[in-house]
Amino acid sequence: MASRPRFLTWGPYDDWKEWLRGLAITLLAATFLAYAGAFESGRAPMSVRFVYWFGLMILGWLWGALVSRAFFGRIGRPHRMWLRIAVAAIVLATPYSIVVAFASMWAWRAHFDRPQDIVGLVVSVTAVSAGMITLNVLVSTRGQTTAGPLPPKFLERLPLKLRGAEVWAVEAEDHYLRLHTSKGQDLILMRLSDAIAELEGIEGAQVHRSWWVAREAIAQAVRGDGRATLTLQDGAEVPVSRTYARLLRERGWI
Repeated sequence: MASRPRFLTWGPYDDWKEWLRGLAITLLAATFLAYAGAFESGRAPMSVRFVYWFGLMILGWLWGALVSRAFFGRIGRPHRMWLRIAVAAIVLATPYSIVVAFASMWAWRAHFDRPQDIVGLVVSVTAVSAGMITLNVLVSTRGQTTAGPLPPKFLERLPLKLRGAEVWAVEAEDHYLRLHTSKGQDLILMRLSDAIAELEGIEGAQVHRSWWVAREAIAQAVRGDGRATLTLQDGAEVPVSRTYARLLRERGWI
C-alpha cells in the first residue's frame, strides 16, 4: 500500500507494523500504570490492578482508533496538531469515563456521588487519553521522518504490469497518456498537467507540450537547426520545443 502520512493513534492501523507499535505502547503504559497504582488504583491488590489497567487500556485503544481516524486519519501535514490532540482526547474521554467509572467501582469500590468526583474522573481519563495520543503521534511522526520521502503519487496509477518500473517519460496522446517505463509501455486516461503534478519527486521536466521526461531516462541529446531531440533508454525520440529548450540548456540536459 502507499505509505501516505497518517496519524492513527491509540488504535488498530491499516499497516501491521503500526498496529503492533500502537499495541506495544498501550501494553507498556498499562504495565506502568498498574505498577504505579495511578489514579487511586493503588487501593486494589496488584492482580486486580493489572486486570483493571490492561482491560481499560486495550478497550480504550480500540475505541481510540475510531476517534483517531476522524481527527488524524486523512491528514497529510500536522497542521494545528496539538489543538486536534486536545479535542480528540476530550471526545475520546467523555463517553469512556463511564466505562472507567464502572471499572473503578468494581476494582476498589470507588464512589462518584459528588460532582467533583465526576469531574475528577473525566479529567483523569482525558489526561491519560491525551498522553497516549501524543505519544503515538510523536512515534508515528518520527517513523515517517526516518522512512524518507514519500514516493510520487503518480506511481500508484501505473497499470499492474508496470508496477515497480522506473517512469522514463509520459507522452500525451489525445485524452490518454502513453507511459514509457523500464518495463515497457501502456496507456492510461489522464491529463498531462495532472500527471506532471503527481510526478513531483522524480527529477524530470516537461520538454514539449506533449512530453514529460525523466532526467535518468535520457540516453542521448542532439541539438541541430535550432531544435533538440532527446533519445530515451527505450529508443523513443522526444522532440524538445523552443518553449522548454532554454530551461533544459540551463539545467545542462542539452
